[in-house]
Amino acid sequence: MPTPIPASQRRPQMGILLPLDATVDMEKIEECFVNLHIKCSSESKEPTYVLGIDSSKTVQAEKGSLVAVLCSNGSIRIYDKETLNVLQEFSGHPGLLHGIRFANCCDSVYSASTDGTVKCWDARLAGKKPVQLFKGYPSNVFISFDINCNDHVICAGTEKVDDDALLVFWDARVNSEALSTTRDPLGTYSEAHSDDITQVCFHPRNPNMLVTGSTDGLVNVFDISADDEEHSLVTTCNSTSSVSCIGWFGREYKQIYCMTHDEGFCWWDLNHLDTEEPITCLNIQDVREIVSMKEDNLDYLIGGLYHEKIDKLFVIGGTHTGRIHLMTCTRSGLTPVTSLGRGHAATVRSLCWDGRDSALLTGGEDARLVLWKSGGLESTLKDSMKRTFSEHQKVLIDSNNSYKRRKKQ
Repeated sequence: MPTPIPASQRRPQMGILLPLDATVDMEKIEECFVNLHIKCSSESKEPTYVLGIDSSKTVQAEKGSLVAVLCSNGSIRIYDKETLNVLQEFSGHPGLLHGIRFANCCDSVYSASTDGTVKCWDARLAGKKPVQLFKGYPSNVFISFDINCNDHVICAGTEKVDDDALLVFWDARVNSEALSTTRDPLGTYSEAHSDDITQVCFHPRNPNMLVTGSTDGLVNVFDISADDEEHSLVTTCNSTSSVSCIGWFGREYKQIYCMTHDEGFCWWDLNHLDTEEPITCLNIQDVREIVSMKEDNLDYLIGGLYHEKIDKLFVIGGTHTGRIHLMTCTRSGLTPVTSLGRGHAATVRSLCWDGRDSALLTGGEDARLVLWKSGGLESTLKDSMKRTFSEHQKVLIDSNNSYKRRKKQ
């Protein structure tokens, strides 16, 4: 079991959410998304898929923000956010990569791998070696991970091996007196899931709260400050299908959304845990069957985008020709807001929303990374964008990549 978090670190760091500005109008916020345009884009010379994106939480004078991209060729690329020029590239995993995360208080980048490690890289240094290595137990195959909001704890989820699917924990704090940069686990949770753990997501403001999802269909919420795994489990929700994406949203982030590999969508409200009200607010088995888009079809779900100012969750989906659809989420269902075109020519696999400057980053199977901003001038599309979708289909990617994982039968 993980070592209990010291009492001094148990106090939730919830922060203070300012009251909603009365001048903020929902129509203006939605107009912001309707007016999203391509500010700039970048395309790799290699035929690689963009599998994951994260934006740095820090901004340094004269250096700006960074973007980390997880590529299907096993590399991690660091971009300048404003220009999308490549600054660094790391290729340190012998296994397949799963997940990319920036630390919250510095420009360290973390990645997990099927080789049973989580590695930490300094995004501003050109070094070829990670600055820290977090080793799992023998036979661990990591397919999901996250770091908590105070950068103290890392948690990674494993594939099921024999009868075990584990959540593995490490202390991520930098110890200047340590003789080695290699870290062994604090311990594990072993009873949480009965199949591959596809999603691990810490609370954005409370370092002790964690939500996990699995191909077993379960979404578990934990308080890791508890003394053991049994007492750490806060609640279990059932999506009834293999979980592909989870996230926190709402005031004080006490609500959870979940997407499944069958394009289902669920919404649970943890505010109702101690009341007679049901915690399930929405449960859609297949979004494609009930949402009618104005342009094209909705082929799949990509992820969620929570807008703090208006306390609104936007659900993002797309088409296999590269079009992106944005939908608002209410208790009555999902409603189309707008569609974004011309940015991609193939399936979009990942996105990252930065509320600080209302910027949306997207990446897909066309090897393109696109920065969308409201009111921005659309860049001239490169000649490469004129390639037909059939050419993109020729890209051969290992069938074991995370987005092609087997679905629970």
